[in-house]
Amino acid sequence: MQIYLIRHAQSANNHLYNCTGSSTGRSDDPDLSPTGVQQAGILAATPGQALRANGHKQIDVRFKNDLKLTHLYTSPMIRAIKMALAISGSTGIAPAVWVDLHERGGIFLEDEKHHKIGLPGKPRGYFEHHFPNLILPPDLREEGWWNRPFEQRADCKLRAERVLKDLLARHGATEDRVALVSHESFGSMLLSQVLKPS
Repeated sequence: MQIYLIRHAQSANNHLYNCTGSSTGRSDDPDLSPTGVQQAGILAATPGQALRANGHKQIDVRFKNDLKLTHLYTSPMIRAIKMALAISGSTGIAPAVWVDLHERGGIFLEDEKHHKIGLPGKPRGYFEHHFPNLILPPDLREEGWWNRPFEQRADCKLRAERVLKDLLARHGATEDRVALVSHESFGSMLLSQVLKPS
């Protein structure tokens, strides 16, 4: 198995923070920014071109052409789904939503006292209507995929352990080339599990 861990391109919240230095006005589940849409298009066009655009002078030979992915999983958050759909457009692989790939914290907004309040997340019907090419998990319901309090760091670590265990069970003894479209904090947590001494 080869794993390609892909962070979503710039989101509207990332853009907001870059412009204002504040999270005031952030969305609980933002779309890609216009820059993010361009970034997603570059990666979808050719992974080698995307790396060169980000300052890499030497490109691993595996990135010169198509990654020849066999599986494409995405977080259920809109910015990751949009990134996965861009990759899907150039590979022909339908993205499968893997809820456990979501960003640390889950779906939330801060109240006026800066308490992080968990929100439901998008319901199944939203995904079916807006993203008919997604493969949805059977347990994604109309009540929304989150519906919990803000996720704490310890719970995120346990989730990363679970994802790695599930990845190994699904693909560990195969030649599969698996792309995971996820998020910065969760991706770092997952990498720490992959690199953890046995």
